Amino acid sequence: MRRWLLLPVLLVVLAGCGGGGAEPSRKAAWIEDAFAAIRAGRYPRLKAVSWWHEAWDGVNLRIDSSPEALAAYRRAVQPDGLVTRPRFEDGRLVAPDSGVYLAAFPDFCGPEDCVSAGRIAEFEALAGKPLAWAYFSDNWFDAVTGEPRIRFPLEAVRAIDAAGRQPFIRLMARSSLDEGQADPVYSMQSIIDGDFDTALDAWADAARDWGRPLLIEFGTEVNGEWFPWNGIHNGGAERTGYGDPMLADGPERFRDAYRHVIDRFRARGADNITWFFHVNADSEPPEEWNRIQAYYPGDDYIDWIGVSVYNGSWVRDEDQDFVDILDETWMTLTGLSGSRPIAVLEMGMSD
Repeated sequence: MRRWLLLPVLLVVLAGCGGGGAEPSRKAAWIEDAFAAIRAGRYPRLKAVSWWHEAWDGVNLRIDSSPEALAAYRRAVQPDGLVTRPRFEDGRLVAPDSGVYLAAFPDFCGPEDCVSAGRIAEFEALAGKPLAWAYFSDNWFDAVTGEPRIRFPLEAVRAIDAAGRQPFIRLMARSSLDEGQADPVYSMQSIIDGDFDTALDAWADAARDWGRPLLIEFGTEVNGEWFPWNGIHNGGAERTGYGDPMLADGPERFRDAYRHVIDRFRARGADNITWFFHVNADSEPPEEWNRIQAYYPGDDYIDWIGVSVYNGSWVRDEDQDFVDILDETWMTLTGLSGSRPIAVLEMGMSD
């Protein structure tokens, strides 16, 4: 989930409209059209969809942001084609036999880690349907002291499990919630160099010892400059500072850092993990070196490919339907791999 990408002109527009954005009826229509396209099989390899249910500072993505939006979401998710029981083989998530998994980030607060069974129950009561998984962030710093730390989020995993749902963990290599800049602790090069191997090994051991499947991603929306693991903060378009001189250093460092993390986990026997690669529908900066393809660790490492699809004046300067946004990047996503299932890991529309 990105935060602060509004241009000054958009702030003026929002102020003139009372801070709103699209009319509630527009959000309802966006929801209905999005799920209609998904259910109709417009994207044959799309096997999961997850709504981002949260509101902050005038941006309201919650499904209950208006009566119309809530009614539209409830109608859209009821058909049997939206599946709520995840299926695993050898400890890894596989695509449903038919239909698409339905999941969500059920408003685990701003840091994305205030996990509780109660919040899941509240979302499911609104939606009128259970979730296949609940999505949350594992921020690599202590929420109380602010000190950097890498530690398996056992309490959060237990809370989701207690709710009868599948935990989905985002490994967030950041030492604060600051955006749009390099992280002073967790650079991609430092991960490659093994600076955090001891902590990563302990995390992997705890994940293994959990003994049940876990869904995990590293480097959420990697092609977006708001997060510190984006290439612009790790060498950008330069080609002489790291690795293959034919490749841009920034994306190549991320690719190798993600491979390093997975290699450490595999070496510890954490084979109960399904690994996701998660990009944004729009690459920012929109430069050739920042292509989605440059970040992909490869099929030997990745089990599922994911994408974020958002609409609203907080994130784009023109109103677009879900299919307009996803159509623009669909061929890129399917071109990454000939076999990996695809998930819309985050979707939302603001009022």
